Amino acid sequence: MSREREKVAGLLLAAGASTRMGQPKQLLRMGEETLLDRILGEVLRSDLDLTVLVLGHQAQEIKQGLRTDLHHPKLKIIENIHYLDGISTSIITGLSEVEDLFDHVMIILADMPLVNSGLINLLLHEYLASQFQLGAIRLIGRRSHPVVIGRQFYDELHQLKGDVGARDLFLKHAHQVCLVEPEQDYDDVDIDTIEEYLEFKDSLDHGSETSGSNEPQ
Repeated sequence: MSREREKVAGLLLAAGASTRMGQPKQLLRMGEETLLDRILGEVLRSDLDLTVLVLGHQAQEIKQGLRTDLHHPKLKIIENIHYLDGISTSIITGLSEVEDLFDHVMIILADMPLVNSGLINLLLHEYLASQFQLGAIRLIGRRSHPVVIGRQFYDELHQLKGDVGARDLFLKHAHQVCLVEPEQDYDDVDIDTIEEYLEFKDSLDHGSETSGSNEPQ
């Protein structure tokens, strides 16, 4: 039985304090837009049924700094007041908003600027067709982000503590994971430091992509 009509919500996690950056990386300039605008636009253009943007540190300032239409019909913005307790709190906060109406959630990290709508759609549709309850991008033989999780594992997501994401869930249930290879070159670079930002910005200015990796939590 096809699951193509089951609803999938995206949880775009952007609550962190950017301690290594020294300033809110969500508002770093990427050409004519911010880092968060860049990925938020791609998520909203995807086939996900809803995007839940989870903010935390300086949430109001970040909302005011966005160019994205905050009244987009597929966008819901929420605040994680417990963001200092780690990424698990953002996952749980986002999940709590959608778990009653959505059969799956895709977790997307807001500091990965090369995630695009095509990659999201590829993962989304191959995962739904697979009948598995876990899905992830596979890059050069390793699991990467984004990841998608079915209702069967919502309770386990609610048990997460501290600065821990869904990594252990994928390890524990490895036989239930749909791994999807990107159809085009994809770099899962993330932006954590000012040096990484400047390197990535320079690559944009020169029309090339940086190299990097992001081992999922």
